[in-house]
Amino acid sequence: MADAPVSPSLTNSGPEDAPLYAPRKQIYPQAVKGRFRTIKWVVLAVTLGIYYLLPFLRWDRGPHAPDQAILVDLAQGRFYFFFIEIWPQEVYYFTGLLVLAALVLFLMNAVAGRVWCGYLCPQTVWTDLFYAVERWIEGDRRDRMRKDKEKLTLRTAAQKGLKHFIWLMIAWWTGGAWVLYFADAPTLVRELATFQAPMTAYVWIGILTFTTYTLAGFMREQVCTYMCPWPRIQAALTDEYALNVTYRYDRGEPRGSMKKNEAMRLQGLPAGDCIDCYQCVNVCPTGVDIRKGLQLDCIQCGLCIDACNTVMEKINRPLGLIAYDTEMNVKARIEGRPETRHIVRPRTIFYAAIIALVGATMIGSLAMRRTVYLSVMHDRNPLYVHLSDGSIRNGFTIRVANKNLHERSYALTIDGLSGAKLDIVGGEIDQQGQVVVKVGPDQTLEARVLVSSQGSDVPPSTDIHFTLTDLATGDTARMSDYFKAP
Repeated sequence: MADAPVSPSLTNSGPEDAPLYAPRKQIYPQAVKGRFRTIKWVVLAVTLGIYYLLPFLRWDRGPHAPDQAILVDLAQGRFYFFFIEIWPQEVYYFTGLLVLAALVLFLMNAVAGRVWCGYLCPQTVWTDLFYAVERWIEGDRRDRMRKDKEKLTLRTAAQKGLKHFIWLMIAWWTGGAWVLYFADAPTLVRELATFQAPMTAYVWIGILTFTTYTLAGFMREQVCTYMCPWPRIQAALTDEYALNVTYRYDRGEPRGSMKKNEAMRLQGLPAGDCIDCYQCVNVCPTGVDIRKGLQLDCIQCGLCIDACNTVMEKINRPLGLIAYDTEMNVKARIEGRPETRHIVRPRTIFYAAIIALVGATMIGSLAMRRTVYLSVMHDRNPLYVHLSDGSIRNGFTIRVANKNLHERSYALTIDGLSGAKLDIVGGEIDQQGQVVVKVGPDQTLEARVLVSSQGSDVPPSTDIHFTLTDLATGDTARMSDYFKAP
């Protein structure tokens, strides 16, 4: 009886055959057509379309507010995302977004391995775009390999020059689009074109142009292999149920040419479907041979699946020699056991539940957040002052933030100290005797507040509470501090 196929990952040469620092080999990925290549083209078009065009999308927030849909306003300390406005003291929303992003990444890894790396990672997206330009100008894999080996001609030099020019234009617009998120996009474009934009904008465009051109044009797979920490992290997070791009060696081994394998089948001998055509290697953007098992370099883009399926169609063999699968299923087929797919399992349920919890918490917080903010700080020196009438006075600095897009009037009151008198520098007293402060639209106001007791018979430290009430809507903000006495 013939021996069962053995996993390629278990048959690799020993460490003495693999140098620790292998020299880099130029990779020439071959063009391929198929379902996964189409998915990557769609993702590329959608993500780059969003990135380049989103700064020009308008959103009417009314007067006294910018109309750019997504804007990071560093000068005013605001982040605008359509109808949401985030203030500096609400930085915890960004923390929540980072937590959500990490959890989504963990969930994607638990379901389908490095699906982020293969389809959504900016390095992958821009590298795919640069490869498309390279193929359009210089030709496919064989043409590029031939031109690099031959002596440089005027035609080849012109092609390479055009390629690098287009690469630089893509990189330049990538850097330019990034700075548009930090200022009004149409205005900044006009200022950049007339050389009236701030020097900071030109510096950042230059930095991002250089990094995009270098990483997507030259470093490419080295970023994924050496610079990015995610391959190491996801290797520690994955489990045996996660789907990965897998060479089904139970079908593919033993390998051989198409004629040889057909002859062995006619003789009743074991023959695999893999014909050693190396198409899976030729189309890989990182030069990985998926038949050697899961590797750190593999970004799980699925292009090898498309290439292998194309070959299987030509030789009239079943598709899926390379597919999203698990090592457990390969071993199960070898042993005659049924395959299992556990996408819904404790790990994925846990990640999904945490994502739902964090997302619901953030949505609830945004829905219930107040449009007025109050902070109070007690004077440190002196803590209190004796007045001529025998009373004691404490000084405070208050900061009122009006998150509305219209001017608001607020009534400031205190409680906790019987008979206390409240004065505010720059405030008004309304007909009801309330201290009223007015704050402009989307602005903050800092004011000096004086609280005086009726007499000197006051405990050494008394908790007092400041309440700020919006006279138009009734929204309130409350802050506690202390009143100091001898």
